[in-house]
Amino acid sequence: MRKILIVAALLAGGALLMSSPAAEAAPGCSCYKVGAPIGTPPVCTSGIEACQKMGGACLLPCDYQPPKPMAKHHGMKKKM
Repeated sequence: MRKILIVAALLAGGALLMSSPAAEAAPGCSCYKVGAPIGTPPVCTSGIEACQKMGGACLLPCDYQPPKPMAKHHGMKKKM
């Protein structure tokens, strides 16, 4: 009976942790570019594939925030 109670408590705790805002954040990775000068800060990318496309190596996890969409600038109206 005790084993069932422990398993139920672990499952309930896992369900609570999975619904937290930290679990919903998109995991990213700190991308260090290969051949970059020493002291260059890492770039947070969306994943390992994005880092490899940039020619870097993914070493540490980071909290990736996708870029916000830019507002379109409308041209000025011409007077007739």
